[in-house]
Amino acid sequence: MTDKAPDAFRTIGEVSKALSIQPHVLRYWEEQFPMLRPVKRAGGRRLYRPEDVELLAVIDRLVHREGFTLRGAKKWLQSRDKMELAPEPVAPAPAGDPQLVADLIALRAQLARALA
Repeated sequence: MTDKAPDAFRTIGEVSKALSIQPHVLRYWEEQFPMLRPVKRAGGRRLYRPEDVELLAVIDRLVHREGFTLRGAKKWLQSRDKMELAPEPVAPAPAGDPQLVADLIALRAQLARALA
């Protein structure tokens, strides 16, 4: 992106250039995606944290490459956040058919690659 450290905050211009997204689009997405909240300095200057930049890259991929609407991308991101916060099961599932278990593990890996 620039010569800054990976955990450094970025200006809207730096993010715009790095992700090839116009600044007005970034500002609009801030209104549409409540989870996107860059730090605002005096005079309204935006500084994006690394997690903001990652979220913008995901939004860009969903909207421009995968064909999501903004509304659909917002719902997908909100459901993803809920899935990540879901508690782990208290007890492990009982062992089942070894072939079924192998098939399910392969399917899970395939889904993870598709969502990455």
